[in-house]
Amino acid sequence: MFAEPQNEHRWLEALLGTWTSEAECAMGPDQQPSKTRGRETVRSLGGLWIVAEGKGEMPGGGEAIMLLTLGYDPARQRFIGSWIGSMMTHMWVYEGTLDASGKVLTLDTTGPDFEKGSGTRRYQDIITLNEDGSRTLASRILGENGEWQHIMRADYRRA
Repeated sequence: MFAEPQNEHRWLEALLGTWTSEAECAMGPDQQPSKTRGRETVRSLGGLWIVAEGKGEMPGGGEAIMLLTLGYDPARQRFIGSWIGSMMTHMWVYEGTLDASGKVLTLDTTGPDFEKGSGTRRYQDIITLNEDGSRTLASRILGENGEWQHIMRADYRRA
């Protein structure tokens, strides 16, 4: 079985290359946001997948190492992937779609409820391709009130 790249696979090519990032993460209701910097290298795996390897500062010090995979499953008509990081034992598993503009990929996932310390919550990671060639990653969590709450934003520029 040899898969042929679809338009969605070609969309992922916009992520290829080496990037620097500046991120701001919400640390809690009564705390100042944390600001960090990082670097990421994104490569293609056979034209069907991308693999992004990142390193960055941890809030409060130390280094974080992250690995993102993304591809497209034509049978499900969904982008699929995963994310792991050296700071946690949870593997985030993604499924998502592009918006009508073809610039915004919304990835749905479920992960730990960090506020309660147990159970799970729904999250979204949203990748936006900007007109100037940069990109943005925004993360949000579904609140108990049914509204999405912003928790993190990272701005990426080509190195």
